[in-house]
Amino acid sequence: MPLESCMLILDNSEYMRNGDYPPTRFQAQAEAVQTVFTAKTDSNPESAVGLMSMAGNSPSLLVTPTNDLGKLLSSLSKVNISGISSLSTSISIAQLSLKHRENKNQRQRIVVFIGSPLSQEADSKENLVKLGKKLRKNNVLIDVITFGDEGRENDEKLNALIEAVGGDESHLVSIPPGPRFLSDVILSSPILFDGDTNAAGGSGGDVGGGGFGGDGVDGIDPNMDPELAMAIRMSLQEAQEAAARANPQAEAQPATIVPANEPSSPSGEPSGSATLLPSALTQPLSNANDQDIPMVPGDAGLSVEQQGDEEEDEDEELRKAMALSRGDDVEMLDEDEDEDDEAAIARAIAMSLEEAKEEDDKEPKS
Repeated sequence: MPLESCMLILDNSEYMRNGDYPPTRFQAQAEAVQTVFTAKTDSNPESAVGLMSMAGNSPSLLVTPTNDLGKLLSSLSKVNISGISSLSTSISIAQLSLKHRENKNQRQRIVVFIGSPLSQEADSKENLVKLGKKLRKNNVLIDVITFGDEGRENDEKLNALIEAVGGDESHLVSIPPGPRFLSDVILSSPILFDGDTNAAGGSGGDVGGGGFGGDGVDGIDPNMDPELAMAIRMSLQEAQEAAARANPQAEAQPATIVPANEPSSPSGEPSGSATLLPSALTQPLSNANDQDIPMVPGDAGLSVEQQGDEEEDEDEELRKAMALSRGDDVEMLDEDEDEDDEAAIARAIAMSLEEAKEEDDKEPKS
């Protein structure tokens, strides 16, 4: 999971006293809060999770986003069950809290638990759509978890909220009553589980009655053992990150540019394209005498003299190409080379004559 600043909105209305989710709806939420916090902070230690309640006299901000689990659980223990839910007001307060987060690099996300009817006028479908567009404008993602018969009746209007925010990275998860714990279902839902599953994301599908098909991670069905599936998935991610750090050249190996031996274009620029070769092919090798032997691609089976001639030819072509790029005349360069060769020959002849004369002087005269 990416670096996030997340606000959890807890439903603490009177409906949370029901026991259709073990042990009660409120206790099931409390366990789910701890599961979400652990999953997000374990995947990225710099992520932060905050908590607020949506019922009572008014929605209340319990703790701003933090990575201290003890602080979160301490505030959770002070929540009282009373009143009715106020979703729109709670989301607006959560958004304001995320706006003032310390680390601006954290993505903003709100996770809402709803297990009661949304009866207030501010929580109508039209107002929720407007709220969703506002969240989208401010780059705030939202996940909604509905449970209980009363909470799942809100799926239609909440699905409109998800679509207004943008359903690609926001999710609506509807959990029917059953023997499974609420936290286990959320752990294997799209909110925390990013594997290839058949779960309903933004469409508001049911989760909990085998909604996650497929083989899961390494053949582990997340429905059967969600904690094991999550542990395997996180282990695979850590192994991939460790392998990438140990061998950074595996993803992007540096390349060495070797100029091609082709004639230049009439415009005066070299027409030969540059060939990119992996650096491993151009690294020098060491022989038994610790002498560096340059490794040139395609030189297998050539003698050292032949390799030296080819290197001289490449240097010559490169020199001519650089001269053309400066606007020099290659023919004049060739004439200068011819003159240099003639001068060298003349010097060699003169030195030979001087050596012969010295030998004649050394010989005794008869």
